Amino acid sequence: MNKPVNIFEEGQVLLINKPLRWTSFDAVRKIRNLVRTKKVGHAGTLDPLATGLLIVCTGKFTKRINEYMAQEKEYTGTFTLGTTTPTYDLESEPVNPMPIDHLTEDRIRSATTAFTGEIYQVPPAHSAIKVEGKRVYELARQGKTVKLEPRKLFIHAFEITRIELPLVEFRVVCSTGTYIRSLAHDFGAALGCGAHLSSLCRTRIGTFSLTAAESITEFEERIKQLRAAL
Repeated sequence: MNKPVNIFEEGQVLLINKPLRWTSFDAVRKIRNLVRTKKVGHAGTLDPLATGLLIVCTGKFTKRINEYMAQEKEYTGTFTLGTTTPTYDLESEPVNPMPIDHLTEDRIRSATTAFTGEIYQVPPAHSAIKVEGKRVYELARQGKTVKLEPRKLFIHAFEITRIELPLVEFRVVCSTGTYIRSLAHDFGAALGCGAHLSSLCRTRIGTFSLTAAESITEFEERIKQLRAAL
């Protein structure tokens, strides 16, 4: 019974494919219970409506979390053009419908240029950023308006991979600190029709790829097999 626990207490880097509607902390809590190790943390939050690569560190490897968080990220997903939402994604209901029939594929694809390279981005009002000790999403839910300053970041690649209006599929490679929800909102504003993030998957963090990740179910089965082998 002790061998798997010792392995994880010594330190492991786990690549997990986070399920839809799980918080990143849900995944950490599940893994902590499975490996029976107190020191477990993740290297970069994924929103509940996002799926994909979550790096989870255990034991002594939790010291490397900041190192992994600083690496560039790759995402794929979909924007829905023609409506916005208060949260910039589907955590809230779409509002402010606007026409999109005037949009051409060329205009949609060329709009990515303004969001490539060094840009300044305002984080969503519904985010986990702290202002005066409180999460801004908590303040937003209380109806309080918080002015967030633009943050400098870098978009290494932003391409539209498929267009089937109102849906637009994309791929983004970006620096840490980038909010894809804000990118969706700003992209819609640039097109003059509004947009929100309707699906998101993180496919890479640095050299770690989603293709190497385990589902929670697969990881749980691996732990059972480790224990059975003792």
